Amino acid sequence: MPERLREPHVPDSGDDPLVDECLADEPTGVGRAQPSDDVLYARLLREEVRAEAPHRTLLDVLRVDLGLTGTKENCLEAECGVCTVLLDGQAVNSCILLAAQCAGREVVTIEGLARDGILHPLQQAFIDHGAVQCGYCIPGMILSAKAFLEERPAATEAEVREALAGNLCRCTGYQKIADAVVDAARATSERR
Repeated sequence: MPERLREPHVPDSGDDPLVDECLADEPTGVGRAQPSDDVLYARLLREEVRAEAPHRTLLDVLRVDLGLTGTKENCLEAECGVCTVLLDGQAVNSCILLAAQCAGREVVTIEGLARDGILHPLQQAFIDHGAVQCGYCIPGMILSAKAFLEERPAATEAEVREALAGNLCRCTGYQKIADAVVDAARATSERR
C-alpha cells in the first residue's frame, strides 16, 4: 500500500498581472519570461511560480525563495548530485544552473514527485528496499533515477549503477539503491 504524504507547501504567485501576461496562451501552463526580466517564471509542483532570480542559481531560488529544501546543497560544483532536479524531464545539477536559464520551463523537485499524496513508485521502492539511510543524497538519487528510467524503462542493474554514478552516497554500498531502482522500473513497466 503506498504511503500517504502530507501536502507539500506550494508557493502562491498571487494575482500578478505580469505573471498572467507571461503565461497567456500557454496550454501546458509553463510560463515564459520576457527577455528583459530578472524573474524566474516556471512550472513547479504543478503550480506557476515567480521568483526574483538575477544571477542566482536555481538551487538558491528553490531553497531560499520557495522553501523547497528537499533539493540539497553540498559541493556547489556539480560533483555530488545532491542538488539534482528535473528540468523539462532531464536530470540537472541545480547548483550550477542559473535560475534565469529555467524561465518558462518545468522544474520538478522531490517535493513534486508524489501525486495526490501517493508516493511515486521510486520513492516507495527506496522505502521498501531500505535504500534510505541518512537521506541526504536520496532526493537527487530518486530524481536522477526517474529521468533515467523515462529513457530506459527496462534498465538492468549495471545500467542503473552507471546512470547513478554522478550521485554520491557516503552511507551505502549502493546495492539497496540499485535494487530499489530496478524494482521500481519493473513495477512501473508491469502497470503499463
